[in-house]
Amino acid sequence: MPTPTRRPATELPPLPLGEWEDTKTTLHLYLQIVGKVRLARMPPRNHWWHVPLYVASRGLTTRAVPYGGGAETFQVDLDLLDHRAVVTTSEGARRSFTLGLPVADFHRELFAALGELGIEASIRPEPFDLPFSTPFSEDREHRAWDPAAVERFWRALVWIGAVFEEFAGRFVGKATPVHLFWHSFDLAYSRFSGRPAPGMEGAGIVAREAYSHEVASFGFWAGDAAVREATFYSYVWPLPDDLGERPLRPDAARWVGEGGSLQARMPYEAVRESADPRGTLLDFLESAYEAESEAGGWPAEELRRGG
Repeated sequence: MPTPTRRPATELPPLPLGEWEDTKTTLHLYLQIVGKVRLARMPPRNHWWHVPLYVASRGLTTRAVPYGGGAETFQVDLDLLDHRAVVTTSEGARRSFTLGLPVADFHRELFAALGELGIEASIRPEPFDLPFSTPFSEDREHRAWDPAAVERFWRALVWIGAVFEEFAGRFVGKATPVHLFWHSFDLAYSRFSGRPAPGMEGAGIVAREAYSHEVASFGFWAGDAAVREATFYSYVWPLPDDLGERPLRPDAARWVGEGGSLQARMPYEAVRESADPRGTLLDFLESAYEAESEAGGWPAEELRRGG
C-alpha cells in the first residue's frame, strides 16, 4: 500500500469523488457491517441515536458497546492511520486485522474476532439502502482501498466535526451528538424545537422515530451517485412553505430540490478554498438555521446559548 501523505490538522484536504469512489464504497460497506453490530448490541435510544458511529482520534469508532449482560463493553475501531480494524474489550482483550480486504473477508474477520472475544451479534447480512444487495459474506467485488484517500477523508471529518461541535455549543435545546450515519455515510448534527412534528402517522418505523419532533439537521457527505461532489447540507422538518425564498450565506450556498426534499447546500470545495474555511462553514450553518427556525416559528432566542 502507498504511504499516506500527512497533512496539517488545520488544512482541509481535497476530496474529488471520482478519485476515490471505489474506495469510498468499500469503506461505506465496512461501516455498515460495524454499524449493524453496534445496532444489534446497543439499547434503543430516541431518534435512533444508538445507531451511528463517531469520529475518533485515529479513525472511526462504535464507542463502548455493552455485552455479557451489560457487565462488560467492547469497541470496534477502524484505525485509518494504521489501516487496521481493532476490537477491544473492557476486560483488556484485543483483536485486530488489516483493512483493504474484500468486503466478504472483512465480514469474516470481524465476526471471527468478535467470536474469539465471546461477543455475539446477529445482523441483517446485506447492505442497507445501497444500489446493490450482495450479502456481505459473498461480496468480493468491493475491495478497493487507497490509504491516502481514506486518510484525507478522515482528516476532513476531524476538521468538520470540530466546527460542528462549535456550532452545537451555541444551542441549549435538545440536540443530537455529532455522529456518523453509516447507512447514508454522512456526518450529521441535529437540533430540535421541542415540539412534536405532525404528519408522521403513516410513515415507516425509521422515519416515524427519526422525525417524531420538529428537527433541523446539518451535515456533510462525500458525494454519491446523485450528488457528485462533497457537500454540506441542512434541512428542516416539517418543511415551512416559504423556506426556499429565504437568503443563505455565503454566496455559494443554495436551496436545492422542491417539495419535501428542499435542502440548503454548500459545496465542500467552496469552504476549502475560502480565505477562512471555519468562518465560511459556520456562516453557512448559521444562515441555514436562521432561515429554518424563523420560517418554522421556532423559539430561537430561547434556544440560543448566551455568553
